[in-house]
Amino acid sequence: MSEPSLHKQPIYQSPVEILQNLIRFDTTNPPGNEAECVSYVNRLLSEAGFTTTLLARAPNRPNLITRLKGQGNVPPFLLDGHVDVVTTLGQAWTHPPFEGVIADGCVWGRGALDMKGGVAMMLSAFLRAKAEGLAPAGDIVLAILSDEEGASDYGAKYLVENHPEQFKGIRYALGEFGGARFYFGRKKLYPIMVAEKQICWMKAYVRGPGGHGAFPMRGGAMTKLARLLQQLDRRRLPVHITPPARQMIKSIASALSFPQNLILRLLLNPGLTDPILRLLGTRGEGLQPMFRNTVNATIVRGGDKINVIPSEIALELDGRLLPGFKPDDMITELRHLIGDDVELEVARHDSGPAEPDMGFFDTLAGILREADPGAVPIPMFMPGVTDGRFFSRLGIQTYGFTPMNLPPDLNLLQKAHAADERIPVESLDFGTNAIYKALQLYGKM
Repeated sequence: MSEPSLHKQPIYQSPVEILQNLIRFDTTNPPGNEAECVSYVNRLLSEAGFTTTLLARAPNRPNLITRLKGQGNVPPFLLDGHVDVVTTLGQAWTHPPFEGVIADGCVWGRGALDMKGGVAMMLSAFLRAKAEGLAPAGDIVLAILSDEEGASDYGAKYLVENHPEQFKGIRYALGEFGGARFYFGRKKLYPIMVAEKQICWMKAYVRGPGGHGAFPMRGGAMTKLARLLQQLDRRRLPVHITPPARQMIKSIASALSFPQNLILRLLLNPGLTDPILRLLGTRGEGLQPMFRNTVNATIVRGGDKINVIPSEIALELDGRLLPGFKPDDMITELRHLIGDDVELEVARHDSGPAEPDMGFFDTLAGILREADPGAVPIPMFMPGVTDGRFFSRLGIQTYGFTPMNLPPDLNLLQKAHAADERIPVESLDFGTNAIYKALQLYGKM
């Protein structure tokens, strides 16, 4: 892509223009190739007078860090966002996914919601703070990251493990996946992400006698694989009520009237959790991962030739652990589910804190109440993962806070990785103003 033309008015006044330019860089991960996109961000910041630092595990996958100096009265504060996106392969789009088209009041394109839209908000608010001479109570650190849609090995994980000094003293951060308005019945809710699950990827090995493909094989590795997949499909791991799930459900219930509030509170009784989830239908399906460790079979590897019966098959499992749980807990629960005739090993574990630090939550909630009177901010426990899991290793609490006053017919979870991803222009302005307000209030409340 050719570089976007330089703007004639202060770019911070137009998060829409920033987002359009970000979308026009194809940063599909894999392979990512975020370098040109990060270079564009670097130009914006350098023009505004910021000194930037580029740190990279690989040249084509850099991360950018810069800082707005504050008064030094409180610890630094972090804004972090990623510019890589997921694939569009096999999807039918109304508008091309890498053109940043504005149509029907929205900016269309891959990353509009996850999370180039959020990055545009952060950049706009950060540049505005510089232009308007904001003197925050503490330094504001901005980190533009690569590889979140992979495993963050080139992004947040790399920075935390190799350049922790860049984040020294930081306690709070604003990151992705929170603040997008949704409706529970007629009640408007704004989730602020305060906790997330842990990655616990597993490998399962099933073995049996090998042989010639011309001779029938009964009870071999393939049969054991079929049995294992059926067990994973038909049964679930046990219910657990963790502090983040309890906090979220109680907050939603408090915003609702009878009988909805009573039904939701019953979810917190482990003996009733599954029946209530079934009663809630599709909404219950969305809540289900918050109450149990989960595992999904995603990759099968086995067999080299069509005429040879394999003696070993490896099944890769995407496991997600609840806060406070360990990989040994996952293995123990899987053993009860699938038996002892399968070898299990942990392929990767990305840990996280057991409980969130809620010290900055009330400030963020107050910003949303003021911006959208009548709406209710709630602490959200996310069943997925973000870069926040790595920053937590440095003692940093991430709040998912890229506010979007989305209309009822635009669901963030349904559109984030899907065809026709888009964000209303109004929502970009709404989120930018909310983030700027957070920078103003940090350390003053």
